[in-house]
Amino acid sequence: MLTPRERSRPSSFFGCLFFACLLLSGIASSTPSITLSRKSGPPTSQILVSGSGFEANVGVDIYFGTKDEALVVTNGKGEFHEARIHAPRSSFPGKHWITALERNNDKGAQEPFLVQTDWSQFRFSPEHEGVNPFENVLNLHTASDLQLKWSYYTGRFVYSSPAVADGVVYIPSENATLYALKASTGALVWSYTTGAFVFSSPAVVSGVVYVGSEDHNVYALNAKNGALLWKYPTGDRIESSPAVTDGVVYIGSLDGYLYALKASNGALLWAYNAGGVDGSPAVVNGVVYIPSLDFNLYALNARNGAFLWEYTTGEAVLSSPVVANGVVYVGSLDNNEYALNASTGALLWSYTAGNWVYDSAVANGVVYVGSFDHNLYALDAGTGALLWSYTTGDRVQSSPAVANGVVYVGSFDDNVYALDAKTGAKLWNYTTGDWVVSSPTVANGVVYVGSVDGNVYAFGLSHDASQGEEDSKRPDPRTLRPNFRLKLGGNTREDPGSETSEDE
Repeated sequence: MLTPRERSRPSSFFGCLFFACLLLSGIASSTPSITLSRKSGPPTSQILVSGSGFEANVGVDIYFGTKDEALVVTNGKGEFHEARIHAPRSSFPGKHWITALERNNDKGAQEPFLVQTDWSQFRFSPEHEGVNPFENVLNLHTASDLQLKWSYYTGRFVYSSPAVADGVVYIPSENATLYALKASTGALVWSYTTGAFVFSSPAVVSGVVYVGSEDHNVYALNAKNGALLWKYPTGDRIESSPAVTDGVVYIGSLDGYLYALKASNGALLWAYNAGGVDGSPAVVNGVVYIPSLDFNLYALNARNGAFLWEYTTGEAVLSSPVVANGVVYVGSLDNNEYALNASTGALLWSYTAGNWVYDSAVANGVVYVGSFDHNLYALDAGTGALLWSYTTGDRVQSSPAVANGVVYVGSFDDNVYALDAKTGAKLWNYTTGDWVVSSPTVANGVVYVGSVDGNVYAFGLSHDASQGEEDSKRPDPRTLRPNFRLKLGGNTREDPGSETSEDE
């Protein structure tokens, strides 16, 4: 029985006759090749594919893995330009192949695309929602099977949250050193020593690592080798984690100021005296939100630092604000979690815990917030109503991380937990050698977290899908099946990132 591709081919006689005609006319075609607008990205990434060296005026199917994503027609030169496809939502971390294939034969070209679900800065993004929306390996069914993949001993306390980018984990230690570790094995790639402790969590953007230090400086390092690119001195210790967006590094200092620095060279763009900034600022829609030791949350124009509004709580604000759906969520040492209108600062609701309230995460209409009263709370994001709480064995200062229906959080009881995001039921926990103040990071099917015992831990699944670096099989073009429902130049579905059939 003939395959759809075989049925769509001309007979071998006519194919040979056509090729002979081309040779006789001196128009022998060149070898096809394709270029991609990007080489890596998360599931649902848009990828523009361009090709040359194909036959003139023929249909070309473009596949991601074995899925036919788009149909284009070459021009008179055998070229096509910027055909749009998407990495399917179900694409596991690792290498996948994009194939452009002439519809009536097996002539084509292939290029690899690396799927990554990285977590490149504190709380995932400048908005600080604390959610990895691309995680597709760990879920409610697999999180209970997490196992220790590796640990790396730094020699001193690890308070910071890891950043994961391009196969490398970046994590500072109290020994004044920032470590770059291979994400798959924990092997040391490089390290950089500052002049004092490093509590700030790093951000990795466009090949540069940004981090603050207790030696008063903001550092920018080459992500590949740790070489110093620039540093900027502030007037006091830096425990704030940088938020990096639109070419600007926003970071606070205990000298009172929030600094906006040019990411490329560290030049000061502006500074605002907020009375002492220990937490990390959030940046959304041209506004930077700053937690302050003077009991206030400030909102400033992100471009020039102009004051927009402030909201006064009953105590110092050490937590980092979260901004989601037009609302700012922030905790205070007055035991309250606040929800404020992001445009005006007006109070929408507050929830009182039994002790200090620290960082929160927001996902699917729920706010997850830890407290020194030993609990992790799940609150309705619209009303502040309690949905559930989970009691750990000690204080919770770690920022919760949410990915694919699971909440991960550390506790002073030495454990890191995985909980069902809807119910709070415990799915898994691991006991380290000391407090877990570090905020978990979930990337490429692995949970990374630091402990006061001096170690950085990586937890993953035993099967290959959790590795995040296993190559998917390169498709044989002869086995690829064209999708005859495809419309010229596009996909058959409105959301190309969603999966309806034929996973790779």
